[in-house]
Amino acid sequence: MAAKDSSASPAAHVAIIMDGNGRWAKGRGKPRLHGHKIGARRVREVVEACPDYGVRYLTLYAFSTENWKRAPSEVAGLMALFRQFIRSETAELVRQGVRVRFIGDRRPLNSKLRRMMGELEQATARNETLNLTVALNYGARDELSRAAARMAADVASGKLPEANLDADSLRPYLDTADLPDPDLVIRTSGETRISNFLLWQSAYSEFEFTPVYWPDFGRNELARILANFGSRERRFGAVLT
Repeated sequence: MAAKDSSASPAAHVAIIMDGNGRWAKGRGKPRLHGHKIGARRVREVVEACPDYGVRYLTLYAFSTENWKRAPSEVAGLMALFRQFIRSETAELVRQGVRVRFIGDRRPLNSKLRRMMGELEQATARNETLNLTVALNYGARDELSRAAARMAADVASGKLPEANLDADSLRPYLDTADLPDPDLVIRTSGETRISNFLLWQSAYSEFEFTPVYWPDFGRNELARILANFGSRERRFGAVLT
């Protein structure tokens, strides 16, 4: 692991929309799944780099609730790739002290994949070097609707007094209830939208849209973006004097 670069002002929580795998592959005359396979390798590089730059929480957007609309062959390939990644990376994640958690609705996922996700979470539960959250079958609108339903049920049962409801009442019901909000949200591939990702949590996040496709994203681009983040003035709605 490289020495920590103290010139970068760290964002404690970085969230990344990993985009551009298919276009990267198409530009090289390869099938889209080839881009996803190369992109999976970049996950390891970024995970290894984060602690060096002071990043304690990393959230990766791996598969959205809308991604089911893709060709069945691509979806099946992605699900196989997720299983392969868990099999191949578990030992290394444990060795590096990475704690892995998944957010999103697991119910539509294959039972084998769900079991493997749970086993990876259990195997890494005591790790503290980096908190890696993988958004799998995740959509922010879906998350908010599920959270609102659970909160409404608690209000109806009397567990949550209606008189106490405020803007923060929904937070404990979110998939990310035990995580800090992201300081920085990065999207690769040049697209400038957030695609239903962490809508509640990113209300005051900084955003960086890089033209680099995810298969080309690595330590150097992460360092550049973090250095840029360090130069920003975050006011959270206030006026700083």
